[in-house]
Amino acid sequence: MLYWLSKHGFECARVDHTGIDLIARNPDTNELMGISVTSRSRDLRHADESITLAVDIFPKAERACRAFGCVPYFAIVADVRDTIRVFLMRTKHLLRVCPLRERGAYWKISAKHLDRHYSDPEIMIFEFATKTHRWWGRQSP
Repeated sequence: MLYWLSKHGFECARVDHTGIDLIARNPDTNELMGISVTSRSRDLRHADESITLAVDIFPKAERACRAFGCVPYFAIVADVRDTIRVFLMRTKHLLRVCPLRERGAYWKISAKHLDRHYSDPEIMIFEFATKTHRWWGRQSP
């Protein structure tokens, strides 16, 4: 996430603070963003399972953003099969798309939901195709 923001002209820093992982200034809007990054890897058996965002991360991110004068954002990184997808959006929008429930918010990554995410103009998305050519004697999957 940090690499991609920097590549696109964002001034950013990794922070070691409960609730957020990155602070970035958007070069197009001048908005100061406090970004909480959640990432999950999914094997073939669990490829379509949602990514759970724990219920307690939301107030922590809100407090951290208030302390630094940032707008709260979430970045969700989904490593599934041979693709890594990253979804970045304001926390407010995330909670509209997948409302908070008793145990958290559930970011769905099935094909049906991916189509919705890709058509939503409030969700910034980038993805990487991955391929392991060699890895300590193990065969590529």
